[in-house]
Amino acid sequence: MAVREVIRMGHPTLRLKAAPVSKEEILSEDFKALVQDMFDTMDEQDGIGIAAPQINVSKQVAIVGLPNDEDDFDVMVVINPKLTVTNEELSGNYEGCLSVPNMTGFVERPSGVKVEYVDLEGNDQAIELDGFGAIVMQHELDHLIGKLYVDHIKDITTLTFNDAYTEEDEE
Repeated sequence: MAVREVIRMGHPTLRLKAAPVSKEEILSEDFKALVQDMFDTMDEQDGIGIAAPQINVSKQVAIVGLPNDEDDFDVMVVINPKLTVTNEELSGNYEGCLSVPNMTGFVERPSGVKVEYVDLEGNDQAIELDGFGAIVMQHELDHLIGKLYVDHIKDITTLTFNDAYTEEDEE
């Protein structure tokens, strides 16, 4: 369909709580076009996930790439999610974001989550994730509640430009 502009940190849409999507809207051609635009934009930007607010659409829909056994990602569409923490033990990783380009920062997040959501056919679904998959899911779903990964950084000295980041930063 179309590659859309990814809005950047500072744009007010990124700080809004996104609106839920009705079942009628989910089944509409316009919504299918929105999701395709999100896929096209994510692919163009080499992302592993994207949320509608990142393309200036304040709707509760995200595309999330979850790691699989083939060192690749399985991609899923998550609509109207409700996230529950299942393991409060924190896991720390350097995160980046299409809306905070060329930067990375160290974020700690719960290492296990359950997400109840609606799929593209309008059916209720649930998934439990741990490890990196839980982190990716939390990162994308944060966009739907007006948060960015930088909001979770406890030590601002870990926020760095990608070209200045080194493996030593992880120690």
